[in-house]
Amino acid sequence: MAVREILLLGNENLYKPCQEISEKNIMKAEQIVTDLHDTMMHFRKKYGYGRAIAAPQVNELYRVIYMNFDNNSIAFINPELEFPNNDTFEMWDDCMSFPGLEVKLARHRMCRVNYKDLDWKDCVLDFSGDLSELIQHEYDHLEGILAVQKGVDDKSLRINKEKSGCF
Repeated sequence: MAVREILLLGNENLYKPCQEISEKNIMKAEQIVTDLHDTMMHFRKKYGYGRAIAAPQVNELYRVIYMNFDNNSIAFINPELEFPNNDTFEMWDDCMSFPGLEVKLARHRMCRVNYKDLDWKDCVLDFSGDLSELIQHEYDHLEGILAVQKGVDDKSLRINKEKSGCF
């Protein structure tokens, strides 16, 4: 088990765009996915939430996302997002890199993700609603963008005491 430290808001590496993984480095991707899984499960046990995590959150500046929800797990290698339309919604977003802080932002209701799996096969998944929001959040991490940078206005931050673990 490789539980890694999750970088917290303010760490400069969270603001750096990530590099792609090449097929010859698939073993590196496998190691990152294992670490992301272990780290997220540890976080989930401690805080009671967490459905996805991106590689830069554990200081790996590669384009890798791991999702685990409803007993399903998916590893996204070099994902690319497409949006079928401009239909958006506003919601309160949280992040493992700033537990307890929530940001009100706008996300696309639907998206398509093109990615490689751990067998280096081309894959495509369509998401809507909360899963669309989730993959967009994680994808932003790969671009060096945090939710706190995307608030809908200057009153778009709040503390959720139940999720912070420090109040």
